[in-house]
Amino acid sequence: MRTSVVLFTCDLRLSDHPPLRAALRGGGRVVPLFVRDPAVDRVGFAAPNRLAFLADCLRDLDAGLRERGGRLVLREGDTVAEVCRVATEADADEVHMTGDVSTFAHLRERRLRQALQADGRRLYVHETVSTAVAPGAVTPAASDHFAVFTPYYRRWSEQGLRDVLDAPRTVGVPEQVDSAPLPERGDVSGVSPALRPGGETEGRRRLAAWLRSGVDAYEIRHDDLAGDATSRLSPHLHFGTLSPVEVVRRARGVGGAGAEAFVRQITWRDFNRQLLAARPEAATRDYRTRRDRWRGGRDAEADAEAWRQGRTGYPLVDAAMRQLRHEGWMHNRGRLLAASFLTKTLYVDWRVGARHFLDLLVDGDVANNQLNWQWVAGTGTDTRPNRVLNPVAQGKRFDPDGAYVRRWVEELADVEGGAVHEPWKLPARERSRTGYPEAMVSLAEGLERFKRARGQT
Repeated sequence: MRTSVVLFTCDLRLSDHPPLRAALRGGGRVVPLFVRDPAVDRVGFAAPNRLAFLADCLRDLDAGLRERGGRLVLREGDTVAEVCRVATEADADEVHMTGDVSTFAHLRERRLRQALQADGRRLYVHETVSTAVAPGAVTPAASDHFAVFTPYYRRWSEQGLRDVLDAPRTVGVPEQVDSAPLPERGDVSGVSPALRPGGETEGRRRLAAWLRSGVDAYEIRHDDLAGDATSRLSPHLHFGTLSPVEVVRRARGVGGAGAEAFVRQITWRDFNRQLLAARPEAATRDYRTRRDRWRGGRDAEADAEAWRQGRTGYPLVDAAMRQLRHEGWMHNRGRLLAASFLTKTLYVDWRVGARHFLDLLVDGDVANNQLNWQWVAGTGTDTRPNRVLNPVAQGKRFDPDGAYVRRWVEELADVEGGAVHEPWKLPARERSRTGYPEAMVSLAEGLERFKRARGQT
């Protein structure tokens, strides 16, 4: 009987899983394998929130496989070495895996292909597993990738999506292949107190609830900070407990303006992935340099630390940063505002902020995190690279009665209405009683400094 290895990476599910279905064709046996590779930790994955969520995902994946007569095999060590070792133990002649776009993923795939070929085995890499449309599937006439979102979205929307694949009914796994114990969330320290659970079961439950009662209003409510009216599916898309192909198809099945606005956000994931696939150096270097002279030294680091702690003196920025620390997740409007404040009001290098987000975000990945930071900083694909978001104006627009700020900034919990966005206007005694910090820089001063740095004055 033919045996294959399926290497799970960013695709921790059984439903709509092309590598798994390809490996099972003709009734073959499969080794469902996940490798905890120290090299992944060294490139920044080993953040507590993602490790805890990963533990949930692996245990749920194992449970789903056991319901089908199989099990998950966990190994620890170098991915290439462990895959080859498992393939030898199982006498497998092929390995299936999902394509990915980071430099690390490309190097891993290249090394694995070479090692397997040396052993007389084949590697099959499957696309449209972690994206709805494969990177490079649509390109403009004069380039290898789209650098502007809107024309990419138009072309992306014209692409036919593959069919959604059912989860397999049975999975036969060779008995002779041993597994390390699965990790547990409780073994991970430093996890955000309100980190939500991971796993395909939870992801599918959340998707069903979103399509049933949330997506219809998405177009008009997605920026409502206090309303928390987004899908919160980003961690499940990042870990692959949900298929973007299935998510898009099911959202389009609901139809309407809300569903289409939601699908547009899924397109942004694919847009960033096709960009990083073509320009992998954009993970650490400016996609489009503005010749910035970012602030450095003690003052800049002190400002960055106050930003990390949610102690800038600007309530909406601080609320967003405190939500991030408490939940390991942040509302998208909060992400935009927090990033704009760091890079343009404080004029601190976007890489400083991107690193902090990766340290805490459960959905943090290289493509979305780094390229969205560059978009806000003006070094990426934004066609208005010098735009600056005003945290007071943003608060009045997207948190008009201050409910989001009061939820996260406890010092201001007793300040009523929209006044919470400008605590410096409170009477002196009331202001002192809150214990909330003074604004670290005036918005006018920050804007002037940014304009000078970008050569606008």
